[in-house]
Amino acid sequence: MRFDVTTLSLRFRIFLFFALLACGGVVLVLGALWVGHSRALDSGLLNGFLTAAILSAFGLMALSTGIWLLFDENIGKPIEALAAQLRVRAHAGVSPEIDPAMARYLGDLAPAVRALGKTLDDSQTSSAQDRDAEFLNKDRDNLVALLSEIPAAIVLVNASGAIALYDGQAAEILAQIRVPRLNAPLSDYLDPSALAQAEQKMRRTGTTVTVSLADIHGQTRLEARLAPSRGGGYVAVLTPQGMALAPGDARPLVFDFDLRAGSDNSGSGRQTLSALTFVVFDTETTGLLPHKDDIVQIGAVRVLNGRIIEGEELDCLVDPGRPIPPSSTKVHGVTDAMVAGQPDILTVGRQFHDFTRGAVIVAHNAPFDMAFLHRHSRKLGVTWDNPILDTVLLSAVLFGASQTHTLDALCTRLDVEIPKVLRHTALGDARATAEAFVRMLPMLEARGFTTLDAVLEQTRKHGRLLEDMN
Repeated sequence: MRFDVTTLSLRFRIFLFFALLACGGVVLVLGALWVGHSRALDSGLLNGFLTAAILSAFGLMALSTGIWLLFDENIGKPIEALAAQLRVRAHAGVSPEIDPAMARYLGDLAPAVRALGKTLDDSQTSSAQDRDAEFLNKDRDNLVALLSEIPAAIVLVNASGAIALYDGQAAEILAQIRVPRLNAPLSDYLDPSALAQAEQKMRRTGTTVTVSLADIHGQTRLEARLAPSRGGGYVAVLTPQGMALAPGDARPLVFDFDLRAGSDNSGSGRQTLSALTFVVFDTETTGLLPHKDDIVQIGAVRVLNGRIIEGEELDCLVDPGRPIPPSSTKVHGVTDAMVAGQPDILTVGRQFHDFTRGAVIVAHNAPFDMAFLHRHSRKLGVTWDNPILDTVLLSAVLFGASQTHTLDALCTRLDVEIPKVLRHTALGDARATAEAFVRMLPMLEARGFTTLDAVLEQTRKHGRLLEDMN
């Protein structure tokens, strides 16, 4: 009858590793003593003992190394992979298949993990349906209440002075000043001094205040009506002076009602991850050398309260001022004809810098993309001083440095689908990275890495991965 090692228990297999180490050690020592004894007869007792000791030492080291490699390959790595898959199931809502070949030497552990995973899947499906229904009902009620107050070009500002909601007409007005962003101070767009005076008057009187405000560039004046709302914030209705906004039935809203209470944006390193704003971005370039190649496309999305904010994204083609090599076009699909007449990196770079104000920047292999931006920082007149997270390093923290950490591998691991038509486009890759990042956030918090400082400390341990990648 053929012996099948996979039928043995995990504890017995671990015992076999140590038994092999003990037996191999005894055999090595006896063999070394025999060789030493033979040498003692020829060269003296001292030489014999030295020979035996040296052979024993090197033999034991080689034996221990070999058995450790066997243990790590067949026990250590599979256990680490199973633990990572359990974290994915528990915290990211993904149900990866467990490879039976990977866990064939782990006894009953793999079947137990599969059984637990099925139970988690059933539980998550039930609770997710309940949460979704509760979330939709809550947002629907809030939205109905707010729409009754919205005449046109509306911005909801929380008690901290940050934007919690804006409609499509307000987005058009704000976009002429700076990229619209949730959780950005309204003073990023309108004259801070005059706005502060209007806010003080509104709070002092408790009534609606109408005021004429200039934008931060001093190019446009807006009529603003500030009406107090519950929670200490207010509703701002904006109208460019001399222009009436036509009411429309379809007014898309960009909002996050969790922002209504306001938040403290200071000390981002000590804040919990869920309280931070993130901008996830990607670039496409003329080549792979940041010191001489140029950006041809930038894509970015914003993540707030653990969710991708629909309606807040950048998708910009960039004229590099030089021909795009056919080999690069073959990868990302951006041609010379597509970038002809598009803004240069100075225009798009400043726009992207505005988009990242007050946010943590996230990218897959961030040093590569950031190197292109840093190269132009002096001409742009900006400083890239945002905290930066790299999803390559986050993947290493969560799944182990020995795993593959390409964007495709990470998305496969987290059940994030990248449509083939969007792969290697800046916005497509940025969106995929953001979806993976959002699924990693609860996994990081579950591991106890709840603040930006804690996560950065963990990622520094794997910095060599990026050096090797680049």
